[in-house]
Amino acid sequence: MPSPYRAIFGRPGTKSFSAAGLLGRMTLSMMGIGVVTMVSQLTGRYGLAGVLSATIALSAAVIGPQISRLVDRRGQRRVLRPATLVAVVAVAGLLLSAQQRWADWTLFVFAAGVGCVPSVGSMVRARWAEIYRGSPRELHTAYAWESIVDETCFIFGPILSIGLSTAWFPEAGPLLAALFLTAGVFWLTAQRRTEPMPHPREQHTKGSALRSRGLQVLVMTFVATGAIFGAVDVVTVAFAEEVGHKSAASLVLAVYALGSCTAGAVFGLLHLKGHPSRRWVVGVCAMAVSMVPLQLVGSLPLLALALFLAGLSVAPTMVTTMALVEEHVPQAKLTEGMTWTSTGLAVGVALGSAAGGWAVDAVGAARGYLVPGTAGVLAALVAFAGYRRLRPQPVAPVAGTAPVAARLDDKPVR
Repeated sequence: MPSPYRAIFGRPGTKSFSAAGLLGRMTLSMMGIGVVTMVSQLTGRYGLAGVLSATIALSAAVIGPQISRLVDRRGQRRVLRPATLVAVVAVAGLLLSAQQRWADWTLFVFAAGVGCVPSVGSMVRARWAEIYRGSPRELHTAYAWESIVDETCFIFGPILSIGLSTAWFPEAGPLLAALFLTAGVFWLTAQRRTEPMPHPREQHTKGSALRSRGLQVLVMTFVATGAIFGAVDVVTVAFAEEVGHKSAASLVLAVYALGSCTAGAVFGLLHLKGHPSRRWVVGVCAMAVSMVPLQLVGSLPLLALALFLAGLSVAPTMVTTMALVEEHVPQAKLTEGMTWTSTGLAVGVALGSAAGGWAVDAVGAARGYLVPGTAGVLAALVAFAGYRRLRPQPVAPVAGTAPVAARLDDKPVR
């Protein structure tokens, strides 16, 4: 492990909570695709499978920030364990109703309950932020490490979920995802020494963290960014099927995640100067530009190469986003703020998946890549339009003092 990464794990407990986070986050990459595989195998209804997956994503987008808001007020252990148990019961109901061929409405009820899955990645990043508050270089490396963990989950999670559901029994993928979630959350919440302390009641202002003008820009941009990811997934599967190698779709998508993982590992080694808002806009624009080669590919090898290159801009942008959330959201609402970015991604993924599927049906898989291309342009436009909200703004100096840079939100400069 390169020295900056070795350094951040020098603090007691960091290896354990990061490992627990890896285990708990596997469900994020396994549940949706596992449900699609399970339902399509049991019923042959791909439309139903896709809508159920979207229901899970949208439910998580609605419920996730509320769970994280409670975490900021009451602590991870007191909130995450009950929320996880509710989600696991919902998964069990979904598997049973699918296997027993119950009415479709029961599937949707249980799918909505699966949305209680907590944002484990936000919980782990909140622990890093607590440990390395006031140490931006170490925190940058820690966020980069967690992006590597995210991409590792997305490299192996879908392959594991699809493989088990097709080779063992249809319910195997979602079932294993639920087991990973339970083990990861209970292991994480058992580590009390690194758990951020709930902030005093008087520090919790009324309203959501989303009232932050900077966070609004990040979330809106991430809706468009999520649409890129959702559309790329759907269109890539369709493209692989058109060229006669549908089973290779998961490997091609793993290459996309591998590109992001590689870039994240390198990005965490860098000691960057300047305000992160500039790097963030550059990263969003790079993601938009990286969609252009996808419009030109004609074979799976070329597609894999194009997706690897596209992935190089993903992790650095995500790392920079977490730094901006930490800057623009009060500490008492940090976990909620981080979860809102995940919510934006989840909404975008659902929208991108639907748009990508429609485009494939209408114009074919190759032209379907126009959807992520359009989403990339929208993300860049929103980033440019909101850039001023993310920059540090000068404030009038008090008599006898020098000017200082103030953050846009009502949060004191640390």
